[in-house]
Amino acid sequence: MGDSDEAPPAVHRRPPRPARGSGGAVEGFAAALRRRLRSGASVAARASFSPDSGDESATGEPSSSSRRRRGERAGGDGGGAGTGGVDFSAFTFRASAPVHRRAKESPLSSDAIFKQSHAGLFNLCIVVLIAVNSRLIIENLMKYGLLIRSGFWFNATSLRDWPLLMCCLSLPAFPLGAFAIEKLAFNNLITDAAATGLHIFLTTTEIVYPVLVILKCDSAVLSGFLLMFIACIVWLKLVSFAHTNHDIRKLITSGKKVDNELSAADIDNLQAPTLGSLTYFMMAPTLCYQPSYPRTTHIRKGWLIRQIILYLIFTGLQGFIIEQYINPIVVNSQHPLKGGLLDAVETVLKLSLPNVYLWLCMFYCLFHLWLNILAEILRFGDREFYKDWWNAKTIDEYWRKWNMPVHKWIVRHIYFPCMRNGISKEVAVFISFFVSAVLHELCVAVPCRILKFWAFLGIMLQIPLIILTSYLKNKFRDTMVGNMIFWFFFCIYGQPMCVLLYYHDVMNRVEKRK
Repeated sequence: MGDSDEAPPAVHRRPPRPARGSGGAVEGFAAALRRRLRSGASVAARASFSPDSGDESATGEPSSSSRRRRGERAGGDGGGAGTGGVDFSAFTFRASAPVHRRAKESPLSSDAIFKQSHAGLFNLCIVVLIAVNSRLIIENLMKYGLLIRSGFWFNATSLRDWPLLMCCLSLPAFPLGAFAIEKLAFNNLITDAAATGLHIFLTTTEIVYPVLVILKCDSAVLSGFLLMFIACIVWLKLVSFAHTNHDIRKLITSGKKVDNELSAADIDNLQAPTLGSLTYFMMAPTLCYQPSYPRTTHIRKGWLIRQIILYLIFTGLQGFIIEQYINPIVVNSQHPLKGGLLDAVETVLKLSLPNVYLWLCMFYCLFHLWLNILAEILRFGDREFYKDWWNAKTIDEYWRKWNMPVHKWIVRHIYFPCMRNGISKEVAVFISFFVSAVLHELCVAVPCRILKFWAFLGIMLQIPLIILTSYLKNKFRDTMVGNMIFWFFFCIYGQPMCVLLYYHDVMNRVEKRK
């Protein structure tokens, strides 16, 4: 080791503890501790003044030449006890040592900004968001007090909505009718054309029936919305049930060939419907019918209880946001198309924040908690109810990730059939959005008892936004401009504007009726 050109680096060891009753040992222990502390400080100093300081590769370790000089000096003067084994007279620590050794970019420059970690700025945004919203909560409580009451969920006036409840309880009769039609068709008791005609009549009746009940009864808007929401879900399931069994009959009875080979799972799904498969489908968290589904092995009872508790908490939170924040803003606002421009912009921006919170709570409550609760109870295996829609760079990508049950239904029963029949992709997309716009309009316009087509136009206007965001994505690669456009039109402008439009139209209708 004596012939080596480079001395091994110094190893910091814990100073030996002094024996009891030995004063000299105590002084030696204190001296050793001071040397260790000074050695740690010198390592930090070397890291600050090293040629690579500030780089991710810099470790703060002394260079080989520094270690060599330190080893030589340690051999000559007993390890440099006065400086903890570090020579601060070395060139690295002198004023003549260069500090600027190579060209470097500032961390926030255009060439280096995406190479840096922004975790600290993200934490700052969270802190600012919490502080700003805390102020808004305190201001709201000081101005209005606690507005939510015990009668928010149920009160004496809710009893007038009993016809809507009876209508909802009678909706299972329509799936039974669809099952009877399919049994007749699979047993060749009616023709395929007759079965299709009966299904069209049945599905049309199923969607018209609740509309008539809501329009005939003086029910609350929320009750009407819930009934139409359930009726639209049943309608989508009935269409899928009829369309899927129609295709199965074609493949089985007519011996129609398919282009690709069928797997064992595909062959198992080519069978006539049973009452059990229909019942499971009507309760399962999916809109696409198939005779069998992937299933889990067991029900996780503890996990299920936690999800139910979270569901109740977030449902109450939605009611609190509506009563405490959205209602006061909407009630004290003017019609956005009749008042001044600045007043309309100020109201929309004021409403946008609670609307975003309500929308996110609704998404988490419905698409994550409620659908997972149903899936766990029914042991439903495929639980891809949504994807990372919050990262969507185009409006088209958002619609493909936001609501997976509806997206799969539209692709399976509208988009693919249009493409198979020679319809262009653009027309198929237009038809898909048209059907979605009609269903959205039914769910909103019928409970409000007005036909203004605001929801319809809101969905159809997504098509030009799809073209715009797709153009921006192709022109500026890896850009988040499309993502910002999506957040602006959905959360900051679109949804608050629809809320204001429908509210004031409903209030105008009520005043005219009085």
